[in-house]
Parts: sequence; C-alpha cells; structure tokens
Amino acid sequence: MMALFAWFGYLAFVFFYIFFKENIKTKVQVFRMDLITLLLFLPNMHFWTVAFSKGSLILLGISMFAYGMRVPQKRLFILTLGSLIVYHIRPHMFLFLGVGAVAGYFTGKEKVPFYQKLLVYATFIGALIIFSDKILAMGNINLEEGAIESFQDFAEGRAASLSKSGSGIDINSYPIVLKLVTFWFRPLFVDAPSAMGIFVSLENVLYIYLVSKLFDRKFIPYIKNSSSLVKMSLTIFLTSSLALAFVMSNLGIAMRQKSQVMYFLFFVIGSFLDYKRRMWLRKRAKKKELMAANANVVTHA
Repeated sequence: MMALFAWFGYLAFVFFYIFFKENIKTKVQVFRMDLITLLLFLPNMHFWTVAFSKGSLILLGISMFAYGMRVPQKRLFILTLGSLIVYHIRPHMFLFLGVGAVAGYFTGKEKVPFYQKLLVYATFIGALIIFSDKILAMGNINLEEGAIESFQDFAEGRAASLSKSGSGIDINSYPIVLKLVTFWFRPLFVDAPSAMGIFVSLENVLYIYLVSKLFDRKFIPYIKNSSSLVKMSLTIFLTSSLALAFVMSNLGIAMRQKSQVMYFLFFVIGSFLDYKRRMWLRKRAKKKELMAANANVVTHA
C-alpha cells in the first residue's frame, strides 16, 4: 500500500509536469536552473505524497483536474475522475476548483467556443449545486444562521483546537494579511529550530523569492489579459488560501495543506516569467532585424 500510494503521488507530479510544459513555452530559469524542474522536486511537496495517506490521492486528483482543464472536451474522463477524487476526499477543495474553473473560463482572453464554455459552466455549477449540502457540512456552515457567521465560528474553533499542538500558533487575533503570510511562508527559521524545520524554512524562503517576482508593474496588466488557465489557477490559489488560512494554526498541518494549492501559484509565477521572457526574445529578434536592415542599407550605399 505504501508503494501504491507513492505511485499515486508520482502520477500527480507527472500530470503537473505535463500541465506546466504544455502552457509554459520558453525555458524559464531561476538560479540558472529550469524553473519547472526545480518546482517539481521541492522536498516538502514529496514528503506529504509518498506515504499511505490522503495526501497523495488529493494531489493526484488536483493534478488530473489541472491537466484536464487544458482541453476539457478531449480530456473529459481525466477531468471528471480527478474532480470526483477531490470531492470524495475534500469537498471544500472541490468547491475551490469549481469556482476557479468557472471564473477562468468566464474571464480568459481566449475565444473559447460556446459549447466548451457551456460544458464547463454546466458541469461545475451543476455539481456544486448537487453536492452543496456536503460541502457546506464540511465547514459547519448553516445558511439559516448566516454563512459568514457559521464559517467564522467553525474557523475559530478549528484554529483553537489545532493551536494546542506542539507546532501550534495562535492566529485568531492576526489580521487577514498576516494569516495568509503565515499559511504561505511559515515556518521560518525562528519558528522551527529542528533540522526538519530549518530544511522547510529554506524552501519557504524560496517561495518568498518566487512571489517577489510578481511585484512587477507588468503583472497586473498581464493578469488582466492572461489565459483562462492562469486566471483559474490564481482564483483557486486565492480562494483556497483564504479559507485554509482561517483554520490553520498548526504549522505542520499548514505545510501539508498548502502543498495542495501551491502549484497553482507556481503556475501563475511560471506563466508570468514565461510571458516576460517571450517579450524579451521578441524585442531581441526585432533588434537583430533592425540591425540587419541597417547593415544592408550601409552595404548598398
């Protein structure tokens, strides 16, 4: 069973590899290393997907979903199977995937055929309606008492119970921005003095470095005109992070939970860097053409 579930985790990384390679056309490098290779071999991601646990299966389902959304009409079986895996393990994660898929196809720059949009909308909106009771039950959300109030009560209780563990931290009093930063980038060295904690902290420093690449004046215009997959990934990452950050006050669980969604952020970062590199290559090609044209003029003169 250990080998079987490790194989499920391996398949997840294969699907993510294909997803990245199909959509990132240039060889983006960080620290003179191929970005996709670097991201696929981050130790924390493999640590939670190599054992007999839900971690490998949930990541497999999410990766199949991402792979299937590239061409949903041709990969409908993979897309459906991945969605069902996610739903049966973590219904709330299925909610985030559905919201991201609908938002991405609604706002993406591609001229998607009407039947393809209709397929995505009908599938995910219908599924969310059908499975809404189970999804709401996962967060103890009672619509009669108010969805926001019910979720806040659940989140505060969940965070309080998780904070009692050895790696617990009290985040109930944190502002939302600090909750997100805690979820995405901790533990850092001061939080985790152990050998494993230091190793994970190094990886979190890499996350911070990669996110810093988005603090660019070109990023907002890029997102506005980006593809449906980029917008879908950003929506999934932000919505799931907002929900999970409210209840994660245990750094160990936070490390495991964020491994489900970080690849969507990595895809946004990789796509943006790919866009900048393609713009740079295009400018360089135009510059070479201009120099060649000027050289011909001088020669004929």
